[in-house]
Amino acid sequence: MTFLQEVRSAVSIRAALLVTGVLGLMVAFITSYAGAFHAPKPTDIALGVVAPAQARGALVTKLDGLPGSPLDPRALPSREVALQQLRDRKIDAALVVDPRSTTDRLLVASGGGAALSQATEAVVKAADRAEGRTLRTEDVRPAADGDSRSLSSFYLVVGWCVGGYLCAAILAISAGARPANTARAVIRLGALAVYSLLAGLAGAVVIGPVLNALPGSLFGLWGLGALIVFAVGATTLAFQTLLGVIGIGLAILVIVVFGNPSAGGAYPYPLLPPFWRAIGPALPPGAGTWASRSLAYFGGNGLTSSLPVLSAWAVGGVLLSVILAALRDRDRRNNTLAPVTPRA
Repeated sequence: MTFLQEVRSAVSIRAALLVTGVLGLMVAFITSYAGAFHAPKPTDIALGVVAPAQARGALVTKLDGLPGSPLDPRALPSREVALQQLRDRKIDAALVVDPRSTTDRLLVASGGGAALSQATEAVVKAADRAEGRTLRTEDVRPAADGDSRSLSSFYLVVGWCVGGYLCAAILAISAGARPANTARAVIRLGALAVYSLLAGLAGAVVIGPVLNALPGSLFGLWGLGALIVFAVGATTLAFQTLLGVIGIGLAILVIVVFGNPSAGGAYPYPLLPPFWRAIGPALPPGAGTWASRSLAYFGGNGLTSSLPVLSAWAVGGVLLSVILAALRDRDRRNNTLAPVTPRA
């Protein structure tokens, strides 16, 4: 055989196309992560402002006009209201101004993201310094001792997502890249549901009782983990039902390439560039990270924005998998029943 024939024998056209797809995923991975993390910049950090009524409006206007718009200030009537909004995850921090003193207080919640708290402190401290005032920071929802950078929730969700799409990929490719019929699709979804319950429990036990890295309800994290794993797995099965083995690449593109850097893990949303900040809450890693921090540090407040997202991915994946398999069954039956035209 010639060298060219050896190449064609060793690397099929299908393999070459798949390798090209892997190369594209690699470039997208580098672009996405570097694009999200290379230059974090605070933008529109939700800041509550507590100050005397006569000075409140002018202070909000001044903070809102800082170069680059790092803050999104809104006036609040009291420290108690500011604390409640911090617990409800409606604001990221609160500035409490006492006109009888030259020192202001900044209330932060590092459990929601240490990088965000530090960035907020730096911006407000610079603004106070320009006015000849000093700033004292009070962390009202600090990260746990085993979660010093508030990253444990993010890594937990990443692990759950990896488990979800790997389990789905194995279930699908073990007997071919596409479900042969509706029954097989339903069986795989059932197996995925059982796996999701086990994976959710395993992750919650490791991150909680074993490592003591994340506080919060064990059962709450278990339920959240099961939902995340199933949502990602069902989405992967749907993509594979639609596109075959290429669906695995599409799942990696959505969950890993776009989902992880936009999840608000290392850098919460106000520190991310606009594109990643916009897509993050709508993808499973972002919704899962927000929900796990809500369970760990905020008493479950704020879950109403993330649980519907995860549920939509889970339900959408199930429906798409079953409907596509049913359509394939119908086409197969129609082809079987079609009359064969005899040859002349």
